[in-house]
Amino acid sequence: MSVLARPQAPGRRHRRVRDKVRGTAARSRLVVSRSNKGISAQLVDDMAGKTVAAAASVQIKSFKGNKTAQATEVGKLLAQNAKQANIQVVVFDRGGYLYHGRVKALADAAREGGLTF
Repeated sequence: MSVLARPQAPGRRHRRVRDKVRGTAARSRLVVSRSNKGISAQLVDDMAGKTVAAAASVQIKSFKGNKTAQATEVGKLLAQNAKQANIQVVVFDRGGYLYHGRVKALADAAREGGLTF
């Protein structure tokens, strides 16, 4: 196996995850998007092609703390938005990111908020 260039590795991981993970009306897909400044997450129904609920670090008004704490707040906000949309069970799509740090903090906070995955 050849060595991948740095930008190619996340894309390959994302394709590998998306081959296995699909969101339905009964079980939406929780998608995580991460950048250097913030993090966002959304619940997607792939069958209908619609976003059911979403949350982003931009929506948090005044925030003090590091990016992991920011991801925790986004996870809590997403769980609240999911409750309003009557969604409790989701399937987690880490989006090619490693399940560590901010992605793990968001997932744990969403679980604490009431989402099951």
